[in-house]
Amino acid sequence: MGTELIIDGRAVTVADDRRSLLDVLRTDCGVTSAKDGCAPQGQCGCCTVLVDGQARVSCVTPVRRLAGREVTTLDGLEPSVRERWAQAFVASGGSQCGFCTPGIICRLESVRASSTDEPPALDNPLAAHLCRCTGWQTIVEAYAAFGSERELDRDAAAHRASIEGRTPQRVGPDIALGAAGFAADTAPAGSLVAVPGVGGDWHVGASLTEARERAGSAPGRRTTTAAEPPIELPDGDWFRTLRTSWVEPAPLETESSWCEPGGEPASLLANGGAFGAKADVDLGAVARRLAAEHGRPVLVQWSREDSVRLGPKRPPLAAGIRADGSGEMVVARTPGIADAIRQVAPDLTIREVDVAGPPTSSSLRAAGWMEAHALVSSLGPVDRCVSPDGARATAEVTDAEIVVTVDAGDPLDEVVLRSYCIGAAHMAYSLVTSEQLTVVDGVVHDLTIRSFGIVRAADTPVIRVEITDSDRPPVNASDAVFASVAGATWRSRGFPPEWPTG
Repeated sequence: MGTELIIDGRAVTVADDRRSLLDVLRTDCGVTSAKDGCAPQGQCGCCTVLVDGQARVSCVTPVRRLAGREVTTLDGLEPSVRERWAQAFVASGGSQCGFCTPGIICRLESVRASSTDEPPALDNPLAAHLCRCTGWQTIVEAYAAFGSERELDRDAAAHRASIEGRTPQRVGPDIALGAAGFAADTAPAGSLVAVPGVGGDWHVGASLTEARERAGSAPGRRTTTAAEPPIELPDGDWFRTLRTSWVEPAPLETESSWCEPGGEPASLLANGGAFGAKADVDLGAVARRLAAEHGRPVLVQWSREDSVRLGPKRPPLAAGIRADGSGEMVVARTPGIADAIRQVAPDLTIREVDVAGPPTSSSLRAAGWMEAHALVSSLGPVDRCVSPDGARATAEVTDAEIVVTVDAGDPLDEVVLRSYCIGAAHMAYSLVTSEQLTVVDGVVHDLTIRSFGIVRAADTPVIRVEITDSDRPPVNASDAVFASVAGATWRSRGFPPEWPTG
């Protein structure tokens, strides 16, 4: 028999009604606007669609519960409505990589269609979503901008986005609609799917669901064990000390690549580099090998749990500094981290130590030098940052607002630049105040996306960005803003010796 439902105006019969709506949308219907960011956790909102007009997370919605009901994805919205949302996100800078935006647009369309308030409160609707790029504010602004357009110089916008993301990026309405060419969306029809299992083996199936069943994949959980900074402070008579915890970079698009036999693997960096989180991950080699073994295209895909367990983290550290700027920093052994720290704190002695836990990387946004900047800037009256790229940023943080000024050379596109600065400010504020990952005996225990401590839209201060016009060549601004806001946030809390500060 099967389950009959309507998807984007078309009658669909699903024979295996044990499956999730997300699986049916992506595997059977080819709807790639609904994204898999955490399935089957149901916590990131990337797979949100409308069921009889109400927003619903599709990865935890069994198809058997939808008999006779109408499902509308982003693709099924009335074309003029979909275009107006896309233009609104371009106008506000509310989309960067574009991975989470389709689900958010479905949520906002549900609000727009049903709310009698003007403007409606968006904190509760957005609580069902996670966006790692934009810092929420530009998404709220996109709601207000519905129906607005702006003239977009795509080349200038993409140039600025690529500078900020440190990898080629595109900007435009199609990106806001999730059409950035993510690897999991572009694998050829009929590709096999491979997922990692315990011990490093790869399990291959005809679909993602089948591969995960063969691997024995189970949803991750949030531990009740308290997290602790893993490195002890160095001995010394210090003016200021700082210990940091394990944190999860949490890009919404989990790592994936595909390859055809004899071909070149698809990049993990379709439209952005996840702020360095994917720089040291090579799933392409796995995809190439498995495609050769099976004689068919193979999509290699990490789940959210895989990404947390196996993906690189910021190196945790412990440091003390004296009033004259000298001091010592002990940091998890990581290639390139000592050089990164010395760029902003040449008077710190750096000692690398082995720490049991997930892999670390110096490629993550301002890894090492952000923490060193926070220490050094704590010796002065205000937070001013000159990044290794030459961008200049200042920040002031209160409970009510974050105020940032930035000089990054030629702005190229002020909307895009502002969006990246707001996102960086949110990421820094969140990291310093609340983000933490429990690692026990080297094993990550916090595996749900809501356990990472990322600050919600409702709890994010208003972020104001002042961009200095400049004729200098354009340089990366958001890393300088990230470092400056981190230092200013720590200052606003009274320099407690451990992050997160609470």
